[in-house]
Amino acid sequence: MTDTHKITTLEELQTLYGQPAQASLDKETDHLTDTYQKWLEHAPFYAFASQGDDFLDCSPRGDKQGELFKIADPKTIMLPDRRGNNRIDTLRNIIENPNVALLFLIPGVGETLRIKGNATITTDPKLLESFSENGKPPKTVIIVKIDKVYFQCARAIKRSALWEKVPEDNLDTVPTAGQMIKAADQSFDAESYDAILPKRQAETLY
Repeated sequence: MTDTHKITTLEELQTLYGQPAQASLDKETDHLTDTYQKWLEHAPFYAFASQGDDFLDCSPRGDKQGELFKIADPKTIMLPDRRGNNRIDTLRNIIENPNVALLFLIPGVGETLRIKGNATITTDPKLLESFSENGKPPKTVIIVKIDKVYFQCARAIKRSALWEKVPEDNLDTVPTAGQMIKAADQSFDAESYDAILPKRQAETLY
């Protein structure tokens, strides 16, 4: 059965959506302007998108304001790979394909900032030490050479009401980490896992 509504060409897509507003093109730069740098200084969180030979991935990254990254120059941003689950999906992808994209968020601010570029991984001791927290440096630092930077307007944040009051029933109705693991592995002890998770996370942030 043929889907007569399926879009298969760039021409069809462009005709449907029309041309982008001029401001959405003017805001793109190939480096971090002084204003973009000032915006980034307030960001405690970003999503890191990467692509390996076999799959795409997008991982959350967060840290204290001022500790999330360092700007080496307007074309270079350095990001510590903080302690995690050791799946290292992002790092594996960078080895296979250096093209990455970052999406930064600031709580309470509707706009977001997007960075696209090429990434490398380093274990430079001095650089690792510069990102040390609680006496624990990261195992690696990701260096992104920037190709494109632009901010995203606030429509998505406004539609989602992301920064508005947190629904009171979220903690009671959203599945827990243990429950999600158990859904994939029925033999998993979800209750014991969830019981010690807050303490373990607090002790292993870095």
